[in-house]
Amino acid sequence: MHDKPLSKLAGHLLNRRAGASRPARHRVAPDAFGLEEAKVLRFTDGTLDAAGEQRLAEEVAEILPLNWSLTYRGKERLHAVVEHLGGESGLLRWLDRHPGLPRLTARLVALTSTLDRYSEDADVVEALCSLRAQNPPPAELEGVLPPDTDAETLSAVSYRIEELLFERHPQDAARLALAATDWLRNIARQATSASGQVGEMGDLMAHLHRDIDEAGAET
Repeated sequence: MHDKPLSKLAGHLLNRRAGASRPARHRVAPDAFGLEEAKVLRFTDGTLDAAGEQRLAEEVAEILPLNWSLTYRGKERLHAVVEHLGGESGLLRWLDRHPGLPRLTARLVALTSTLDRYSEDADVVEALCSLRAQNPPPAELEGVLPPDTDAETLSAVSYRIEELLFERHPQDAARLALAATDWLRNIARQATSASGQVGEMGDLMAHLHRDIDEAGAET
């Protein structure tokens, strides 16, 4: 994964907001298929073999998209893994080293965290408002984006990607992510008075588009 998106995630990955932008819908408890305590302990003390580590990476990938809904026990085990890896960026780099679902999930979660961050940026929201009519969203975003462009626009995309991952549809999540990053990259390019934040968003969307496209092709 490109380092630039990772450098923007400090403090955002495991402390995501779970309020109004996360509609209340029924979910099977993530802990029903969560992390095995014995496996986590072996990983953190360095005795887990390569096959076990691959499986642990897959388990982490399964629960990471909706980590905010974990029980206390589930969060405790996930945080033990995160701390062992040196923090959130270390977690995503570790997942990225494991092919398949872990790598794709790492790159999609990097995108959802980035979208949530930009949903709170007034300059980015203004650019979306002014350019959405000139740049109609692609078909993949129909039914995902709210009709009005506001602070919930990017969060709606983020939530739908997380939802698809949680429901075990990673390829659908990747297709939605690729459509969204391409659309946002084009909007950033066409912003006539792009602020530094809007230009940065376009740059990050380009990096994430390539990362997700590459991981999706391997999955």
